[in-house]
Amino acid sequence: MSADLRLAWLLTRGSDRREWWRVLLTAVGAGLATAFALAAVAVAALRGQYSIALANGLLNEPGERRGIVFTLVLLLVPVLGFLGQCARIGAVHRDRRLAALRLAGAEPGRVRRIAALETGLTCLVGSALVTGLSVLALLHLWHGAPAVVWAAFALVTTAMPVLGVLVGVVALRRVVAEPLGLVRRVRPPTSRGPVVAYLVAALVVLVVAGLFLAPRMFGGFATAPGLVFAVVVLTGMGAVRLSGATARRTGRLLAERTGNPAVLIAAERLRDDPWAAARTHAAVLLVTVVGTGFVGVRQVLLDSLHHTTPAEDLSFYTTGIDLTGAAVLVALAITLSALAVGTAESVATRRRGLAAQVAAGVPASVPARALLLETALPLAPAVVLAGAGGMAISAWYAALASSASVPMLPLLVPVTVYAACVLAAATSLPLLHRSAHPGELRHA
Repeated sequence: MSADLRLAWLLTRGSDRREWWRVLLTAVGAGLATAFALAAVAVAALRGQYSIALANGLLNEPGERRGIVFTLVLLLVPVLGFLGQCARIGAVHRDRRLAALRLAGAEPGRVRRIAALETGLTCLVGSALVTGLSVLALLHLWHGAPAVVWAAFALVTTAMPVLGVLVGVVALRRVVAEPLGLVRRVRPPTSRGPVVAYLVAALVVLVVAGLFLAPRMFGGFATAPGLVFAVVVLTGMGAVRLSGATARRTGRLLAERTGNPAVLIAAERLRDDPWAAARTHAAVLLVTVVGTGFVGVRQVLLDSLHHTTPAEDLSFYTTGIDLTGAAVLVALAITLSALAVGTAESVATRRRGLAAQVAAGVPASVPARALLLETALPLAPAVVLAGAGGMAISAWYAALASSASVPMLPLLVPVTVYAACVLAAATSLPLLHRSAHPGELRHA
């Protein structure tokens, strides 16, 4: 293990200019995860009632603090997905050096372990920097913090690199470095398991939808967290499944019927690996469900508060709502960053094939359009389904609150997320133009 760690350190130190941006993104992701975890620890350490002027008193009561801790923990999910994308693209960029390890006799599993350890070392740097800043902030804001807080800070700082290594191992579990400088993925065997899981999830969604038809039964507001959580998870599962199925079906149909070169390239890519898009879009679709539902609930809740709450007490509720919205926006920004990194990984993986196409006379605009279509085609129906799940949450909450109408503003969320995803994929176009240079063929 010590030899693997030393090799990971040498590989990280030997990163060239094309790889340092990946190292920086990994450190930023680890820093964000550490910041969320440390903030959750600090808020959870508060006991009893306080009088804290921060955020209009949201930290004063234990109930509100539990909600803040839960939100901060949920924000770790998109950050870990982002770290996984960075680990995968890191292995692709270092394929020649990883191939040298294979030629020296290293097994594929050991090569993946070394690449995962690189992620852990980078996470350690980002985690240590954020921890140092957090300690200074805590000393300024909380005089005489208990020892358990400092122990928890040390635990989080130590656990984050380990978590980064675990995320790297999971992300690279099907990545194989060949001795001649090729990085490929091993396809998992097909089975009926995902289909059965999807049918079970669809059945549960129907049951939950039946509960929505009688919103005042089953406890009313008391069942809201469980029902909303079920709809978010199950709709997200269905949207991810739909994204992969759409990619496969769309790839087959377009490959047989289209004459457009860009569409043909995108169709072949989708048909060859339909679940690559679903893996990349999973976190985006979950955020779409949450964001759509949140916008609807926010509109209904604010309308109710304006009619029932005095103006001097309204700021307490609006601050909490706005902070929740900010958390959703942060999660969306992280997931869009993960999507951009995943698209860059796709470009880096097939840079020699792109270079061969350009060298054969294919216009550079054709691979660029194909890259955008690979994101846009399978994502469209999945975003529609995710938006429908969010609208179901909005409609249920409106019925529960006896609102006169269902808010229509949430319908803009899926459209906005879809456009943002296409723009995030477009950030890889400069990398595509550099990777498609015929000079890459020298390393083939």
